[in-house]
Amino acid sequence: MNEQTRSPIQLYLTVPILAWALFDFANTIFSANIVTLFFPQYITEMVGTDPRLEQIASTVIAYANALSAVLLILFSPLYGVTMDRTGRRKKYVVIFTLLCVFASIAMGIFGGTDSETWFGLPNGLILTILLFVFAKFCFSSGNVFYDGMLSSLGNKREIPLISGFGVALGYLGTLFGIFSVILLIGDAPVHHTFWLSGVLFLVFALPIFFINKDRHTPPKPKQPFIKGYKDIYRTFKEARQYPSIFFFMIAYFFVNDALATAIAMMQPYATTVVGFEAGAFLIIFMVATAFSIIGAIAFSFINRKMGSKKTFLSIAILLAVAIVIAAVPLPMWTFWIAACLFGVAMGSTWVVSRTMIIELAPPGREGQFFGLFAFSAKMSAIMGPFIYGSITLLLADYGTLASRIAITSLIVMIIIGIFFHMKVKEDDPTAAL
Repeated sequence: MNEQTRSPIQLYLTVPILAWALFDFANTIFSANIVTLFFPQYITEMVGTDPRLEQIASTVIAYANALSAVLLILFSPLYGVTMDRTGRRKKYVVIFTLLCVFASIAMGIFGGTDSETWFGLPNGLILTILLFVFAKFCFSSGNVFYDGMLSSLGNKREIPLISGFGVALGYLGTLFGIFSVILLIGDAPVHHTFWLSGVLFLVFALPIFFINKDRHTPPKPKQPFIKGYKDIYRTFKEARQYPSIFFFMIAYFFVNDALATAIAMMQPYATTVVGFEAGAFLIIFMVATAFSIIGAIAFSFINRKMGSKKTFLSIAILLAVAIVIAAVPLPMWTFWIAACLFGVAMGSTWVVSRTMIIELAPPGREGQFFGLFAFSAKMSAIMGPFIYGSITLLLADYGTLASRIAITSLIVMIIIGIFFHMKVKEDDPTAAL
């Protein structure tokens, strides 16, 4: 790799980098349209017919997100080891993308089916929930390999800009996906948004399918299937010998816990607690997305100037402020402020976290630590939604108060994350404990 640092324009116009970044554009259509917006809206419309059932709907949404994370926990230990052994990343990006697209289209088909009931519930509702769990699992699995492709695209000074470019294009994909749904679906039932989002995901993923290539890696001997879990356990033990990356993964666990849960529960919270109509929330979300784009680009440069540690700390504080504003029963207009702050934090967190993993991982073992990184993220993606959903379930009789207490619990997670993040040392990431 050429260590000479290219200008931002040179980076952004390099074809493999542009194709890689377009995949962020593609997969964020899925995560925004289905995970954040229309699956929660679908569940709320199908389940939440009164204040108590609205809290039950929030529980269903939270538990579905947690279950998809459980599946990823079972398989993610294999992903990083597979990358390091085979050098193959794109192959698995393609496989998991196609599976996610298939499940999304199937959600659109079965989401409107209710001719029979299973366990007293419409069969279409049950199938749609199960397909959502599978689709999100495939989406998250593909992202592990997609993130692993980043280190081959530039040197360490270029990586923050490339990462930020991808995230920024991703949030442009969010806006494109929402406008496409408004234009093509209109007032049709919400389940039609699922198949359209799947098709759009596939279309904009095609460039990375055909343009990007894996870096050549000499083949390594095959190992038994269970060896992957042993390797990831050994990697976890070895990570303790590298204090900075070990503490950062703990910090990221808690901060991502708050972020992932807030993303998953944003739609039902804004509509059932704050009181926005579904159409008004779409506007709020698009504004938040615009600020995500600004945050992704701005913090890629801030990261380059201030360093990853200070940048990640500032993002965590910004996220905490956004959650506090949302949790307190203030006038409705203040939620716009929370949404904008949350958008900036949402857009910048992954820019900095991906960069920190590359900076802190021992040379040549980025794949292993990206596997642990995904493991940490998805463990938090279980805990956060599970806690949130359990609170709304247990306190459902209290109506909107249940959701306000649930979202307040995320602030505790951020504080814990900041505590461990302060132990990270950028200047000596490989010092042994």
